Amino acid sequence: MTKSKNKSLSINKGSDVNDSVNPNYRAKKLSKKSLEQFVEGIKSGDRTLLSQAITLIESSKQEYREFGQQILEECLPETGNSVRIGVTGVPGVGKSTFIEALGKHLIKDGRKLAVLTIDPSSSRSKGSILGDKTRMQKLSTDDRAFIRPSPTSGTLGGVAQKTRETMLLCEAAGYDTIFIETVGVGQSETTVHSMVDFFLLLMLAGAGDELQGIKRGIMEMADLIAINKAEGDNINASKKAKREYENALSLFPPSPSGWKPKVLTCSALQAKGIEEIWEEVQNYLELTYKNGFFEKRRKEQAAYWMYETINQELKQKFYSDPTVKEKLAEFEKDVQSGKLSSFKAAKELLELFNMNSG
Repeated sequence: MTKSKNKSLSINKGSDVNDSVNPNYRAKKLSKKSLEQFVEGIKSGDRTLLSQAITLIESSKQEYREFGQQILEECLPETGNSVRIGVTGVPGVGKSTFIEALGKHLIKDGRKLAVLTIDPSSSRSKGSILGDKTRMQKLSTDDRAFIRPSPTSGTLGGVAQKTRETMLLCEAAGYDTIFIETVGVGQSETTVHSMVDFFLLLMLAGAGDELQGIKRGIMEMADLIAINKAEGDNINASKKAKREYENALSLFPPSPSGWKPKVLTCSALQAKGIEEIWEEVQNYLELTYKNGFFEKRRKEQAAYWMYETINQELKQKFYSDPTVKEKLAEFEKDVQSGKLSSFKAAKELLELFNMNSG
């Protein structure tokens, strides 16, 4: 296989000294570049500078993160011109294969796309374990595609905020289609739903009752359900699953977008049904552009992330406070022993924090 020249596609090795794993190590070097150099480079589509700006955004060091925010602020006038698509589904459903198949189809149509993935993290290096670049090998070598895995580092809220910021930088760099792939479990689906225009749920035929708990909450958010791996002996089962999901969707209340969610079958491996899915995405966009829902939702999402960022910043400042850090273990011990109620402990810690902040 031809080696990619794209520097943004280096794969995390899990080493403490590898600068692709340790964002702070790289951020220290990158912060020496000028703000203008980053902004002009991103606007001109420089993939290397885009990737480096994302590294600054992801840094846990405040000074580097603030520099990344300055870059983002300067790039904001160039953002908002993409289609943002969330892709979720249970592990093993074939999300990466699907995104690669759809991505290749879109590139043929002249589109430029970015794929942002939220991966589980290494507990040692905090780097990305799964490395979707290795699972989308054909797409990752195309100059019109940019793939960036984001390690969760144990906190979904923080990485979700950084993913949204990364999405905006990608838009400023000229990517007109943004895919955000979730890990497929937990609360990440709700979070990703709050930053995309179209939410696609991938399902499997005959997945079993053990997955029903995951399905129920997510189905209400889905704009389209695609039954993947509809190939070979699984075609009939996929058709049956399609009818069952259509019946289930008919019981849901009408969507505020005015769109009636569809159910389609596809085979990402064989690239079958992919064009039909994209046609439905376009139909959704046409409808929501006309009825004003698209713009309304974008505005609501922007406000949501303002409040979410406030919550994240307050949380970080609270736990970083020296007095809180000193007293936290002591309060936790008192709560566990029953000497102090959880509520009183929390109130006293917040009072300590407020005294130091004042």
